[in-house]
Parts: sequence; structure tokens; C-alpha cells
Amino acid sequence: MYNDKKRFYTPQFSEMACVTVRRLAWALNLSMPKAVDIIISELSSAFSSSVVCPQCKDKTKCKVCGFNQNPAA
Repeated sequence: MYNDKKRFYTPQFSEMACVTVRRLAWALNLSMPKAVDIIISELSSAFSSSVVCPQCKDKTKCKVCGFNQNPAA
């Protein structure tokens, strides 16, 4: 999945996004970062890599990207 010890980017979420993720985290008895991981995992299943990958602007992170068909172990 990802390295729990390294922080990569802290985006500014809308109030609705923050409140929604907090409620999901509570419902799943998880931390907010873990809840975001679940959301991202589900989104990568919902969108085809054949649509996303050609639009990618950073080909250096393919091994750890959720849209990669053969992610790193």
C-alpha cells in the first residue's frame, strides 16, 4: 500500500470532504488516513487505468500508483 512513516502531501480538503471522511473513519473504527486509503483504493477500482494513465503528468510514481495494473509489492 504505502509507507505509513512518510508523509507525502497534505491537501486542503473541503469541509464536506473532511466531515465525510471523519464519519467514514468512525464507522469503520479507523484513523482518517486509513479511511482515505480505502476511498482511494475504491476509486482506483472505479476508474480505468486506460483512461487515467495517458493523462498522467508524473510517470516516476507508476510503481506505487493505484491505477497501475502491476503495482510494486
